[in-house]
Amino acid sequence: MEEKNVNKDNTKLENEPGFGQNTPNEETSSNDELKVLKEKLAKQKEDLEDKDDRIKRLMAEFENFKKRSDKERTGLYNSVMGDVITSLLPVLDNLEKAAKTETKDEQYKNGIEMVVNQFKEVLKNNGVTEIEAIGKKFDPSLHEAVSLVQDANLGEKEIKEEFRKGYMIGDRVLRHSLVVVAN
Repeated sequence: MEEKNVNKDNTKLENEPGFGQNTPNEETSSNDELKVLKEKLAKQKEDLEDKDDRIKRLMAEFENFKKRSDKERTGLYNSVMGDVITSLLPVLDNLEKAAKTETKDEQYKNGIEMVVNQFKEVLKNNGVTEIEAIGKKFDPSLHEAVSLVQDANLGEKEIKEEFRKGYMIGDRVLRHSLVVVAN
């Protein structure tokens, strides 16, 4: 059954004068309501944009915080690890000296060499590397010169001899190499 716009006496409302037309008072009221709704919509859009901007800024700040925290944690780890390893390096030096000494007991010598190799492997697994010295060019950020010699066979500022090995963890020097520099 089709419904049509009808009034009480079953006549079509479309035929009524003024049907579907707003009176001037109603038009002003509708325009005012529309204007108020548009203003509310504009304000809500502005609020939404502000909140969206704040959320983006908070997300960026949080990402920066995470990166900064990771960097600080890594730096702290390397610092603590570096301090511990630095205190153990004289032990490694003494073990290496013990391995180089002459002895008649080969098993003893092999045991010392195994301990030295194990110690070096532990250092390597923890990110510690030896600073290369002999045959390299002198670098004051990595090496500490204890003597200067003249040698025609070597280039300028080339390292001839190493008295004590230097070590690094990451890009941080734990201990400088003590070296003899030529020319």
